[in-house]
Amino acid sequence: MALTGRAALLAALGSIPVGVLEPSWAGLLAVNGSLALACALDHTLAAPVRSLVLARSGDTSVRLGETADVHLTVTNPGRRPLRARVRDAWPPSSWVPGTETEASRHRVVVPPGERRRLTTRLLPTRRGDRHADRVTIRSYGPLGLWARQASHVVPWTVRVLPPFTSRKHLPSRLARLRELDGRTSVLTRGEGTEFDSLRDYVPGDDTRSIDWRATARGHLVAVRTWRPERDRHILICLDTGRTSAGRVGDAPRLDSSMDAALLLAALATRAGDRVDLLAHDRRTRAQVQGRAAADILPSFVNAMATLEPELVETDARTLVSTVLRSAPRRSLVVLLTSLDAAPIEEGLLPLLPRLTQRHTVLLASVADPRVAAMSEARGTVDAVYEAAAATQTRAQRRRTADQLARHGVHVVDATPDTLAPSLADAYLSLKAAGRL
Repeated sequence: MALTGRAALLAALGSIPVGVLEPSWAGLLAVNGSLALACALDHTLAAPVRSLVLARSGDTSVRLGETADVHLTVTNPGRRPLRARVRDAWPPSSWVPGTETEASRHRVVVPPGERRRLTTRLLPTRRGDRHADRVTIRSYGPLGLWARQASHVVPWTVRVLPPFTSRKHLPSRLARLRELDGRTSVLTRGEGTEFDSLRDYVPGDDTRSIDWRATARGHLVAVRTWRPERDRHILICLDTGRTSAGRVGDAPRLDSSMDAALLLAALATRAGDRVDLLAHDRRTRAQVQGRAAADILPSFVNAMATLEPELVETDARTLVSTVLRSAPRRSLVVLLTSLDAAPIEEGLLPLLPRLTQRHTVLLASVADPRVAAMSEARGTVDAVYEAAAATQTRAQRRRTADQLARHGVHVVDATPDTLAPSLADAYLSLKAAGRL
C-alpha cells in the first residue's frame, strides 16, 4: 500500500482551519477520520495488482548505440478498472544517463478483462547482456488518495552487440578484393596462387608466366594470369588479458580490436576464406569454429558481446598451444594484442618459432594517438618532458615491432580509427603476394 501526495495535502489543508478556529483533538479527529474513511474506500476500489498478468516481447539484441524496444503487456483479469503507474526497471547502463526516469515509467488504464501494451525503449551504453529487473505497479483508486503496490518478476534479456563501426571501410576493401580475385586480371604471380586464365603477352610480363604449350598451339605468346588462393584458413585471436583493458580514447583496447576483427572476418568471408575466432587470456573466453560463411558475422558478434577484459596476465604458452590445436594446418594467425615490450619479450617472443614455422602470423596492436600528440608538444618544461616520454614509448614499440619482424611476424600498429582498415590492407597484401 502507498499513501499519495494528494491524501497528505488534504490532511494538511483540513488541519489548518481546525487548528486556527477551534484547536481540539475532536476537530482533528473529525477531519482526519473522514479522510481516513475516504482513503480506505479508495483502497478498496483500486484494482488488485498481484493478480495482474504480465508478459514481455520485443527485441532480444541490439547494436551498441542503437535503440531496442521491449514491450510489456499488462492484462487485467479483475472486475475493477486498473489505473496505474508502472516502473519497468532495467540496469542503469540500459539508458543514457538522465533519461531513465522518462523511459522506464508509464501511466496506463486497463478496463476489466482487457490488456494494454507498454513500450520501454532502451539505449544501452555498454556491450553485454541486459537483464530486466522487477516491474513495479502502483494501482490507484478513483479518488487518487491511496494505492496498492506490488512488484512482478518478468524475465527478459537484451544482448548488446559490438557496434561494428568499421563496416564503412568494407566497400573499398571489397573493391580491392575484386581486383585480386581474378575479376580483374593480376599481372604478377605469387607463391601459392591459383591459375585463372590465359591472355596475350604484354611487354613487362614475367617470363615465368609464359605458357609454352598454349604458345605453340597459337600464333601469339600466351601468359598465365593468377588469382589469390581461396578457402584459406584464418584464425583471429583476441587477447583479453590486462593489457586489453587499457583505455585509448573513450573505449578499451579490446573494443577497438573487436571492431578490427569484425572487418577482417567480413572481408575474408567475402574472399572465400574460412574464419575462426579465439578469445583468450589464461583460459579460453570465447571460441567460434567451423561456421558457414553466412553465420560468421552473427556468430562473431554474439561471441564478442559478453567479452570483457580480464585483469590477469595473458598466459602466452597456453595461448600458443590453443592456437596450434585450433589450426592444425597452415593458416593465417591474427593476434590482436599489445605491443608493450614486457608482455611480448617475456611471454610471446620465446614461443613464436612454434607458430611461425607452421603458420603465417600477423600481429595487430592499438596505438594511443595521444602519445603521438605528446611527442610533438613543446613550449613548457612539462610539455618537453611529456614529449620525451612519448618519444621513448614510440621508440620502444618500434623496437618490439622490429623484434617480431625478425621472427617473421607481420606487424600492424595503428590508432583505433585506423586499426581496422590497416589490418584489412595487411590481409589483402598477404593474399595478393600468395603468402596465405
